[in-house]
Amino acid sequence: MPTSGHATADLALADRIAHRDAAAFEQLMRQHNGRLFRVVRAILRDDAEAEDALQDAYVDAYRHIGEFRGTAQLGTWLTRIAVNHALMRLRKSRRERQVIPMHESETDGVTEAESVPDPAAESPVTTTLRGEMRELLERRIDELPVAFRTVFVMREVEEMTVDETASALGIPPATVRTRLFRARALLRNALATDVDVATRDVFSFDGARCDRIVAAVLESTRER
Repeated sequence: MPTSGHATADLALADRIAHRDAAAFEQLMRQHNGRLFRVVRAILRDDAEAEDALQDAYVDAYRHIGEFRGTAQLGTWLTRIAVNHALMRLRKSRRERQVIPMHESETDGVTEAESVPDPAAESPVTTTLRGEMRELLERRIDELPVAFRTVFVMREVEEMTVDETASALGIPPATVRTRLFRARALLRNALATDVDVATRDVFSFDGARCDRIVAAVLESTRER
């Protein structure tokens, strides 16, 4: 539950958007673009697909902004919508043969989807340069099962709380903790190094991409 100050600000912004205030809608998108892109990108593993899914999510949010009641933070509400759109695209494309359901409340056991790629397939990491480490970490994150990599990005990269992540994904907080633990273990096994070195810059979100998403969504909503 957001604080009263956050709730008031969120409701005020949502009300402006509901009354078709384009400036307010642009403010909302620019405020949440980075987080939502990274979360959606974590699910889809493709930059272009992530941009398309995020644009669809924003249009969906624009249409239903009048339904926002402030029971959760506006950012969490948006994340839930974005996750749903990403999962719909993932199911449609069938990119993964085996997907751990995002809403399944598993707490123990190991599945075939948790297998780790052979570290020998990658050249040894011989440098500590941040850029090279980030690229390697991005590849390893992409190799995680969708449920694990999504939680990892939300918790470690975006620094969302356990409760925020659980609310956005519709799973219990205990499941969030379990998936994060497993994601970190799998990454440690694959990288054989500290996974925290480069997480802050994973899946960079530059100004050009931000502008492109905002422009595309604003154009789409003007046509409605």
